[in-house]
Amino acid sequence: MSERSSGRQIPVVVLAGFLGSGKTTLLNHLLHRSGGSRIGAVVNDFGAVEIDAMAVAGALGDSTVSLGNGCLCCAVDASELDEYLERLARPSAGIDVIVIEASGLAEPQELVRMVLASELPNIVYGGLVEVVDAAEFDETRAAHPGIDRHLALADLVVVNKIDRVDDPEPVLKTVRDLVDRAAVVPATHGRVDPEFLFDCRPSEERIGQLSFDDLHRDDAPEQEHHDHLHAGYDTLSFVTERPLDPRRLIAFLDSRPAGLYRIKGYVDFGPYDVRNRYAVHAVGRFLRFYPEPWPAGAGRATQLVLIGTGLDTGALRAELDACVSDDAPHADDEAGMWGVLRYVQEAEEPEA
Repeated sequence: MSERSSGRQIPVVVLAGFLGSGKTTLLNHLLHRSGGSRIGAVVNDFGAVEIDAMAVAGALGDSTVSLGNGCLCCAVDASELDEYLERLARPSAGIDVIVIEASGLAEPQELVRMVLASELPNIVYGGLVEVVDAAEFDETRAAHPGIDRHLALADLVVVNKIDRVDDPEPVLKTVRDLVDRAAVVPATHGRVDPEFLFDCRPSEERIGQLSFDDLHRDDAPEQEHHDHLHAGYDTLSFVTERPLDPRRLIAFLDSRPAGLYRIKGYVDFGPYDVRNRYAVHAVGRFLRFYPEPWPAGAGRATQLVLIGTGLDTGALRAELDACVSDDAPHADDEAGMWGVLRYVQEAEEPEA
């Protein structure tokens, strides 16, 4: 069985927003522009999602869980949600990412809580995406002040329907003032680059979660890139064959700037854990490390990709360069990895 179908964790993205903000439009866009990835969807109203869009993600019955029994956060608990997620996450379905489209009246924090409480070992929280209607934002916020709280919880805010307002800057500024470390992305018709939310599968079969070959293909003609959705995003790829110091890396991650939405990749901590590399997954404020044995014959290196908006990539690269370890740790430096282990699921001890 391939690594992709047996050992890889599947991110679960919660897609929320008030009624009419454009959640279904965004989901349909992701399905059409998935880059070959198979998207599993948990939706409240099956009829709200285009049938032909579902076909993009794969077989209809395999890629969708339809809930017609009301608001998801009220109708099910964490164990029931696990039943739905398990159907989508089984290896035979071949799903790469799961998107939960919440009801327009759902409480996002409850859905996030249920995903984080999942007992499925191959499920990982992929972030909260909040969609707002730029044209109706002021009126909706006045009628439903809870939206401010939802935005404060978000990891990514899509300010949709930006084409329907004469000057989008006041809305964007208000949203940026309400969020906490979330990236704020303007959009029309829900068109957001899927790569900003999850790793798109390359044309060839991928081994492992990331394809750095794809990320470094910068030699294509410029005209092929001018209309890409990610043109407004900043991306930094960081690769080094020297181990990173865990204390310095945690200090960097704990102080990462607003707008740095995603961090993904693998970290080599060298002598602090010679047997394992650490997959890192950060979405907004959410951060997790996943220790895993080094693949047989693989070269040891740290490979990270940072994605966000308004980033000073030069400063970020300098900060990451400063995380490179200068010397081997002292033999009695048992506390060196404690900061990393705070973000390891179930606080698993690495093998020495």
